[in-house]
Amino acid sequence: MTIKDILGKVPFSAELYDAIIQRRPRTRYNLEQLAAHIPAAAGQVRPFAEKAPKGRKILLFATLHYWVEQAAMIGLTLRGLGHDVTVAYLPYFDWRKEINAFDLRRQDAYTRRVLAPAGDLLKTVSLLDVKSSAALPAGLEEAVRQVSIYDAQYTLQIEDVDTDSALYRLRLERNRQAARAALSLLQAEKPDVVLVPNGTVTELGVVYRVARHLGLHTTTYEFNDQREQIWLAHNDEVMHQNTDNLWQAKGGHPLTANERKMIEELESARMGAKAFGKSVRQWQDVATVGGGKLRSDLGLDERPVVLLATNVLGDSLTLGRDVFAASMADWITQTVRFFADRPTVQVVIRVHPGERLAHGPSMAEVVRAALPSIPEHTHIIGPLEKVNTYDLMEFAALGLVYTTTTGMEMAMNGIPVVVGGQTHYRGRGFTFDPSSWDEYYAILEKNLAEPKRLTQTQVETAWEYAYRFFYEYPQPFPWRLMHFWKDVDIWPVSRVLSDEGRAEFGKTFDYLAGETIIW
Repeated sequence: MTIKDILGKVPFSAELYDAIIQRRPRTRYNLEQLAAHIPAAAGQVRPFAEKAPKGRKILLFATLHYWVEQAAMIGLTLRGLGHDVTVAYLPYFDWRKEINAFDLRRQDAYTRRVLAPAGDLLKTVSLLDVKSSAALPAGLEEAVRQVSIYDAQYTLQIEDVDTDSALYRLRLERNRQAARAALSLLQAEKPDVVLVPNGTVTELGVVYRVARHLGLHTTTYEFNDQREQIWLAHNDEVMHQNTDNLWQAKGGHPLTANERKMIEELESARMGAKAFGKSVRQWQDVATVGGGKLRSDLGLDERPVVLLATNVLGDSLTLGRDVFAASMADWITQTVRFFADRPTVQVVIRVHPGERLAHGPSMAEVVRAALPSIPEHTHIIGPLEKVNTYDLMEFAALGLVYTTTTGMEMAMNGIPVVVGGQTHYRGRGFTFDPSSWDEYYAILEKNLAEPKRLTQTQVETAWEYAYRFFYEYPQPFPWRLMHFWKDVDIWPVSRVLSDEGRAEFGKTFDYLAGETIIW
């Protein structure tokens, strides 16, 4: 047992130590940028808060130091708009590792000290201090287990989770503690709105589920690759990217000439390995060479080509998205076995290039496990191979996807696409969307027997949907999670709360506070 283990059991030892030392713990838990910015930010908010009409009672939850920093700034902005804001937090710096009680309590004391300059504006509460509920209702206990499985899948980038593993047990313990504390806190506070980033994994996912269990209006939010944009959802996990209301409000309206130009420019950038708009991301890392040349380079003959595009294992955009398959790996396994005995077509499996940054099993390994002897008509393009996916689309006769956006883009190019998972563009009128294995195989057989391109109406619907997803689903927002303080330098709270800032971002903050989203 270490000295910290011993001190962790001594009441107020960590708090006293922090009060005397007055510096951040020597851990990765770092709020120094917030400490430098919060006095000025609070000063900027006070004049607005004094004049703002009374708003809603909002409880904003965050864990991990970077989310805590952002929660404080979002909370201050909402307070400047007149809302009564409580920032609840857990002072962890890593969801994957154990932490001794002394360091955890020091991080808690440090957090309170950093937030103190805004104490007259924000109420703050550590879930470590909440007297927890004795037990969880059965539904919440099951939700905690599900989130813990997601945590293990997300962390290890796997689909089959060992519930005896140290990681799963750690996530289950922390998530259960968070759920019990959140249940007590939310029952006592009765906020009008619970605001939670992500809402799918870690304690963020747990607090979202507790809020929904209590019937509280809950907003979740996340970030895409563009600066000054945010995704958000009401009473849903934002990572589901549920576009039902957007499509109901806007779908079926032909794009204007300007809208068509905008989505064509975005697609051109995605295809051409170029950044676009307020993003530095490149969707491909190699320029196009043309479908004819690539087909020759890959040694493909004139038989029809089926393009299967994978996701990265454990990506939060795949968690909980199974429809008829047990998992994405199961879907891929059964699919390649289906085609193994059908040499009249060629199957190209495009492993997601994002796997080069991953540490979990590759989808190429899943294919090789399913087919110990790879048939001559099956081709695997690994994540490190310099192949532009859009070149593959030039000669694909049929597309197969789980949730990747590649499926939507294949449809935009007239390629019939079969969707295996619950993705945001499923059921929009331009994909085949089976709900059972029998239906899936029947759709494959029909498309192989009677290959047809999509109709012009379907193609135009795909283009329209893409425009609405990329340009209308995100909401304007001043700060990202990455490079957060650089964004704050551009958009300090005073500027966000000014007439200029409210014209740009005011509606988004209203939506965060629970106002109905107007699409």
